[in-house]
Amino acid sequence: MRRIFALAAALFLLFPLAAQKASTAASTVKPKVRAITGFVRLDRATWEKQIAETLVVLRKAQKEFELAGYQVESVRIVTQPLPELIAGLSEDDAVALLKKIDEMSVKENFLPNVGPGMMQDSDDQAPMRVLERVLSTLPNIEASAIIADDSGIHWKTIHRTAEMVKFVAEHSVRAQGTFNFAATAMLKPLGPFYPGAYHMGAGKQFAIGFEGAGVVAEVFARDKGDADVATTDLTAALMKHARVADGIGNRIASQTGWEFVGVDPTPAPLGDVSIAAAIENFTGAKFGSSGTLTAARIITAAVKSVPVKQIGYSGLMVPVMEDKLMAQRWAEGTFNVDSLLAYSSVCGTGLDTIPLPGDISVEQMERIYGDVASLALKWNKPLSARLQPVPGKKAGEMTEYQDPFLFNTVIHAAP
Repeated sequence: MRRIFALAAALFLLFPLAAQKASTAASTVKPKVRAITGFVRLDRATWEKQIAETLVVLRKAQKEFELAGYQVESVRIVTQPLPELIAGLSEDDAVALLKKIDEMSVKENFLPNVGPGMMQDSDDQAPMRVLERVLSTLPNIEASAIIADDSGIHWKTIHRTAEMVKFVAEHSVRAQGTFNFAATAMLKPLGPFYPGAYHMGAGKQFAIGFEGAGVVAEVFARDKGDADVATTDLTAALMKHARVADGIGNRIASQTGWEFVGVDPTPAPLGDVSIAAAIENFTGAKFGSSGTLTAARIITAAVKSVPVKQIGYSGLMVPVMEDKLMAQRWAEGTFNVDSLLAYSSVCGTGLDTIPLPGDISVEQMERIYGDVASLALKWNKPLSARLQPVPGKKAGEMTEYQDPFLFNTVIHAAP
């Protein structure tokens, strides 16, 4: 009898503690919805009507998220790849069409993306010339180039991409046109995040991505240094929001006839919602210190364990100048391009918003793009490179961007 009373007493004490632990483990951060991204194949005779119809669908999803208590940061529209969108047009007419799309994006409050300018080495390079002009003059159009896929590395595309980025840096206001372009490697279609988003089909599809770095920060602050517990708790925290998105996506699909293609659970950072701060919560040291790669692996493992239909990068984003603390750590020199490539071996997304000296050569940029493509191909993982040379600036000087989504930092010498 005494044993029974002792066991009952022990259980009485343990159950409140277990309940308290479960309550503590629950995530309280509600991330923003970074992107509700629609994919459409525009007809040049009816493109304005098609965009309006696309926005109806995307805003239905936006309303559902807002009713569920989520803030939606942007709705986005991705056209068919640029060469198909402008096929048969002169260069001037192609630029004029994209200018109209850019203007409509301001009026209707969406972010436009015209996909890759080149997808294979055998592609005509004329659309890259259109991109040079568009990225240098239009503030909103985003685009990409595919530098590696299942067929291998596209070295001619890499060369033309480096030339184009160099041109845009030298011809856009404050060199900010480079922010709207990325080279992608092994990235599949239909991911929601920019600038690498693209599609190749008939359209009428949409995907969802979160700004979830704050969720990671909360979990890592609680589970500091415990890799197994952090992975389990982070998976659960990310899953909570991914399931909301999955439910909303499927409901909108059934209501509209559009196809919901999935969620990218990558915990994107922005500003003070910092993935660098999250990782520092786990390691107890500055981003770039020993343990950073381990934290990157944990985040990616948790993301990939989320049991919903996934699309896009499904890993980790480390955009140097979009993350306020990361921009500070870059200035302090706690990590560099080689560090980011090392982290990319266990996560994504490669080299994102990297400030470079204005006198960097096309050849040096080719080598950087080549490293990203080689790593992506080796491990069959999606990576991207958003390189941002700053004309007139040298190593040791500060960038001077005037963009609310870019945080100025020190320029380091090219590796």
